[in-house]
Amino acid sequence: MNETGTANSEDVLNQAAAWRAAGKPVAIATVVTTWGSSPRPVGSQLAVEAEGAFVGSVSGGCIEGAVIREAMEAMEDGKPRLLDFGVTDTQAWEVGLACGGKVQVFVERLD
Repeated sequence: MNETGTANSEDVLNQAAAWRAAGKPVAIATVVTTWGSSPRPVGSQLAVEAEGAFVGSVSGGCIEGAVIREAMEAMEDGKPRLLDFGVTDTQAWEVGLACGGKVQVFVERLD
């Protein structure tokens, strides 16, 4: 954990590896682009396992629920996703990214 109480990338990857070693499906979400006001920097990660447990953060909460849902779907269908949230994106308003910024999150299943 870092000084803000969120897991760092090493913590996230170690937990993802532990879940995979236990035979659990896992997906990783990574912030790949930000613009304007963004809650987490590029490179921030979130790992999700098939039962819904997660570690890390890609948003400080405002879009995390949507990212976790997409991660669950990625575990099911194996397709990576590039999620785009921003002030002009209707979905972003629905999930609470009204801060005026943009964030792109890449989600992929770990095999």
